[in-house]
Amino acid sequence: MVDRTESGPTAMSIERALRRVGSGRALDVDEATALLAARGPALDELLRVAGDIRDAGLREAGRPGVVTFSKKVFIPLTRLCRDRCHYCTFATVPHRLPAAFLDRDEVLAIAREGAAQGCKEALFTLGDRPEERWPAAREWLDERGYDSTLDYLRACAVAVLEETGLLPHLNPGVLSWSELQRLKPVAPSMGMMLETTATRLWSEPGGPHYGSPDKEPAVRLRVLDDAGRVGVPFTTGILIGIGETPAERVDAIFAIRRAQRGYGHLQEVIVQNFRAKPDTAMRGMPDAELHDLAATVAVARVLLGPKARIQAPPNLIAGEYDLLLRAGIDDWGGVSPVTPDHVNPERPWPQLDELARRTAQAGFTLRERLTIYPEYVRAGDPWLDPRLLPHVSALADPATGLAVEEARPVGRPWQEPEEVFGGGRTDLHATIDTTGRADDRRGDFDSVYGDWSEVALQADASLAGAPRPRPAPAGAAQADAGPGAPGPAGGGAALGATAGSGDADLRAGLRLAADDPAALLDPRHTDAALALFAADGPALDRLCRLADDVRRDTVGDDVTYVVNRNINFSNVCYVGCRFCAFAQRERDADAYRLSVDQVADRAEEAWAVGATEVCLQGGIDPKLPVTGYADLIRAIKARVPGMHVHAFSPMEIVTAAAKAGVPVREWLTGLREAGLDTIPGTAAEILDDEVRWVLTKGKLPAAAWVDVVSTAHELGIRSSSTMMYGHVDHPGQWLAHFRVLAGVQDRTGGFTEFVALPFIHTNAPIYLAGIARPGPTWRENRVVHAMSRLLLHGRIANIQCSWVKLGDEGTVAMLNGGCNDLGGTLMEETISRMAGSGNGSARSEEQLRGIATAAGRPARKRTTAYGHPRP
Repeated sequence: MVDRTESGPTAMSIERALRRVGSGRALDVDEATALLAARGPALDELLRVAGDIRDAGLREAGRPGVVTFSKKVFIPLTRLCRDRCHYCTFATVPHRLPAAFLDRDEVLAIAREGAAQGCKEALFTLGDRPEERWPAAREWLDERGYDSTLDYLRACAVAVLEETGLLPHLNPGVLSWSELQRLKPVAPSMGMMLETTATRLWSEPGGPHYGSPDKEPAVRLRVLDDAGRVGVPFTTGILIGIGETPAERVDAIFAIRRAQRGYGHLQEVIVQNFRAKPDTAMRGMPDAELHDLAATVAVARVLLGPKARIQAPPNLIAGEYDLLLRAGIDDWGGVSPVTPDHVNPERPWPQLDELARRTAQAGFTLRERLTIYPEYVRAGDPWLDPRLLPHVSALADPATGLAVEEARPVGRPWQEPEEVFGGGRTDLHATIDTTGRADDRRGDFDSVYGDWSEVALQADASLAGAPRPRPAPAGAAQADAGPGAPGPAGGGAALGATAGSGDADLRAGLRLAADDPAALLDPRHTDAALALFAADGPALDRLCRLADDVRRDTVGDDVTYVVNRNINFSNVCYVGCRFCAFAQRERDADAYRLSVDQVADRAEEAWAVGATEVCLQGGIDPKLPVTGYADLIRAIKARVPGMHVHAFSPMEIVTAAAKAGVPVREWLTGLREAGLDTIPGTAAEILDDEVRWVLTKGKLPAAAWVDVVSTAHELGIRSSSTMMYGHVDHPGQWLAHFRVLAGVQDRTGGFTEFVALPFIHTNAPIYLAGIARPGPTWRENRVVHAMSRLLLHGRIANIQCSWVKLGDEGTVAMLNGGCNDLGGTLMEETISRMAGSGNGSARSEEQLRGIATAAGRPARKRTTAYGHPRP
């Protein structure tokens, strides 16, 4: 918490901080805060250092001495808002407006006028979710068939692209991960000002953000992270002079830096000075002083580094162009020759000729950029949706990524490129077991996963929350192991000597496991459940026997399996999951895409050798057409009508629905109509966002996973459930994961089985970076499989063990510790093999039956839903 009563920095502390920054050393919060107070010669020195850092960054970017701007039109889609910011004149009330929203024709008229004058950006600015506060907004949307403001915004963005060719930049305020996914295909960039991290300015009466739900700093920080996870080139910034302390201001810059290091998506950071406006609650507050603004820009430059693009709005600086350029900015933001700044209407834009002249006077060249910054234009994937690429390419210089100034926007269809989907190393499913992978990591290892040092800090923070079991005397586990339990010599060390859990908790856990295993999920029994997760030696042996007893009582002795084929139809993916060794860039040697016909061929081949199921999963491939998922299902059903199609993880489903611009329920309904039978409950990893964001970077949040599988179940599409463990997780998160699964099953009853997936570390990026541990221990494998049987008792009857990850010997042990299912023959398996699993890609029926025999149990072939296959 920031101490708002502390005295200001001394001349000595400012001098000391200047020496550190001048020598290139990193600043802490106190030192950066001290520099905000620099004035006179100290400020001159700070500006010199900041300018040097900026200049080094421009040289590295290949555009030394270039300061950029975007030529835009400002489209105020709606001035209604559910928030009540005390300094804002943009937001108003319905009776002061001719209509709640600009209609489509009005939007296009503004865009066309901008295109005629050479503008290339359409900046959509609007209030946050006005329909949630104003009935007039809700009625306007309802009358035109839009569910929400965001639906209408998406439609207008598409219209602008198709009718005018201007590139939309969207500023709709707070967005969820799913909403960002839905808007990304229609806008090359988006933005939202962080403004401040000072929660008190939002939570305390009289604060500038009091009464504004979307201005809670924690909510806005989550948006910054989610934008990074989705891969949106994003604009953010701080607003200074609204009542924050210098330390709070610096804290906001550090928060922006953390987000950028994690995801690399913040294309620009705006440092904007508060200017008081009449007819607002803050009309009497003094404007932020310009030397204060310059010092803040310079500190932001020092903290964010040479690669950051830092902007100060030129219409808010009272002509002090040279001062802000000295402070380290390299961008003037959007400037419009057509429309006013609707947020600051009393401050007109400078004329472009004047802006160029004042920039040149300071020794810089003014160049036009697009709404998406040059670095992201040149990178392409994963930042640009393929449907936007023609619009951006028509206006961008391919060599620099800057705008071609003489180019004029022209409307183009917003559609997927017409190209054949297929190619690359399509024999990887077979050659992974012979020649192996081309390299142990993809070519963009050092950038696609974010800043590894920041990831390590997040992992440490997550593990710091691991529960600490209470110590118990040695021998405690043996004391309650029950009749027939092996002694220390036969079963390993007692729990108290190895895992340190409390005697009472362990005893209570074993009693519950024997008498009422599902009760272990009850929060009242958390300590007992965690003690069991820590079990070792005789206690673990006892736990596994109890789990196997429950298995026998629940499903009998049959070891089941399905004859199936995995088909991973593409491994091209830019999500950047840090545990995944399967995903490749399009240009990597191991990358491939299967055509629809190739997928159907493999399904037909599988049917010919007795398979009843195909399991389809692939990377989140940006070039897979929106129709591609349903096309794959239809092609399989056309070739082999009786084949069960078990396809598409929740991550594939939610991103495809967003790309198509439809709700998940509608998307799943369409897949069901195409012939989808069930879905795999993969992409779950650990359903705890704290560890999830360390592990996956860009994958769907836990709540979105729950929503997809729950919706599928409600539509009659059943699914498996999974948990991947043994990386940067801990037993407290395992227990929480099982509780989430139990909650879904209680509501829907749609899970067919649970599959425990040990983390394969060998080629996993997060392991190669030195952050994850090398997979679970043998003890953890035993305990997780046994606990899954106990915790899910009465909810999910089938517990599957993965022979791909455990090997035959390990699989036999799990069958004797609560499991009843072997999964499938697979025929091909690429994901685990790319990660470094050494257990092959296929098993014959005979081999699976041999595993069951080794466990002393009979084997039985099953269907996907655990029925008996037709003869």
